[in-house]
Amino acid sequence: MVEYGMTEVQSNHEVAQTVMEQGTQSLNKVFAALSDPTRRRILEMLDGEELLVSQLSVPFDVSIQAISKHIKVLVSAGLVTQERTGRVSLCRLDAGPISEAAIWINQYSKYWQNQFETLVAFLPDIDAEEKS
Repeated sequence: MVEYGMTEVQSNHEVAQTVMEQGTQSLNKVFAALSDPTRRRILEMLDGEELLVSQLSVPFDVSIQAISKHIKVLVSAGLVTQERTGRVSLCRLDAGPISEAAIWINQYSKYWQNQFETLVAFLPDIDAEEKS
């Protein structure tokens, strides 16, 4: 019975570890996708819009195939969904993974918040020096 309990605990730990690793992989894909300015622009274009790949390629000086590769990265990261009908591919933004990335980044906000508070504390001294 104790052995069974240990096995159960280990398997729960393994499940938790797997979930955490999947979350890390997902976050890595999101940041990798967001690291490219073309992909960020595509996401901006899809904000509130459903667009064809051909429509997404218009503002860029690259081929539709190049835009398709960018979209493939965004789809892999979960940031874009595609609905295909024959040769036509309609793209849609899925902002959920961006929210997860924002939550991850926000855990470090205490560091830059502290810098703002330090700056605010020194502003009166800087203002006084300029007036003298």
